[in-house]
Amino acid sequence: MSNDHKLFEPFNLNAIHLKNRAVLAPLTRSRATQDHIPTDIMATYYQQRAGAGLIITEGTSPSINGAGYARIPGIYNETQTEAWKPVTKAVREHDAKIFIQLMHTGRITHPANLEKGGIVLSPSPIAASNTKMYVDGQGELELPVPREMTQEDIQTAISEFVKASENAIVAGFDGVELHGANGYLLEQFLNPAGNKRTDSYGGSTENRTRFVIELAEKVASAIGKEKVGIRLSPHGAFNEIVPFDEEKETFVYLAKKLGEIGVTYIHLVDHSSMGTPPLPKGLKESIRGSFGGTIIISGGYDFERAEQDLEEGLGHLVAFGRPFISNPDLLKRFKLGAEITSPDPSTFYSPGEKGYIDYPTLEG
Repeated sequence: MSNDHKLFEPFNLNAIHLKNRAVLAPLTRSRATQDHIPTDIMATYYQQRAGAGLIITEGTSPSINGAGYARIPGIYNETQTEAWKPVTKAVREHDAKIFIQLMHTGRITHPANLEKGGIVLSPSPIAASNTKMYVDGQGELELPVPREMTQEDIQTAISEFVKASENAIVAGFDGVELHGANGYLLEQFLNPAGNKRTDSYGGSTENRTRFVIELAEKVASAIGKEKVGIRLSPHGAFNEIVPFDEEKETFVYLAKKLGEIGVTYIHLVDHSSMGTPPLPKGLKESIRGSFGGTIIISGGYDFERAEQDLEEGLGHLVAFGRPFISNPDLLKRFKLGAEITSPDPSTFYSPGEKGYIDYPTLEG
């Protein structure tokens, strides 16, 4: 296969030069320690996949309150920050760029997965009653009713994101991606299913988007707007997020505000390949037009569909998730037209090297 394909073209992400338009999508792999410290095998994992122009890490907690899942990493203390440095160093050696995804899970957690002193928080005291959370040694547990965030809690959470972003730069990351998708804290504010507030953070479109906008402003101010991206999943259905009447209005308005702040990209996720409702093309186009900046598209892409959507201008970069799990050299396979190996879902979230850093490359 020749190299005259858009996916292999370099791309300028504001001041950040990417060697191609392929992105490693953020993928929770649960290989950190139980107290959310990155491990050595994580550096190997990301280095193996550094054929991507841009790597976005797994969801990483910015707060003691946000580490919702077993063995996900954090970046809210010095030990965690230091432990990320081998990861960024390994990726840089292969001329790839790396953003850390900051994921505060909000109500989508169980206290047993949080460090001592962690609190389950959300915009409103509404449990995700149809969702269960895996806890090591205890199995699947029901989620508790979260504590409704006070105005002080909201400002504290913003400060935690800012500090985590500063920690990320210290750790050698090129930037941060704010996780505003999949029903976690940011989307809990955006979606009326999780936000029944009657103060300035609930009700109208302007109020429900206020937390995300303030957060993006503060992080951009702290580390530079060119180092801040955000992931959004309009029309999503994960973690008990539901469609609502003002959905298009909400995300088009939010995109406009994010464009005014100047964040470097919006990462739009479409999980229809996993059985959720598709993200309508018209909504994608409205968000892209309102934002005016770089758009990353993701959701069940193979090489052919990625090329087609890049050619049509639906996005500037394409993120690949599951194919990258089982094909560390995915870009090379695309170039050669080689077979794509299927991943083993039973090892997606298990500890250890199996199903993580032992998938073969074309070299063996």
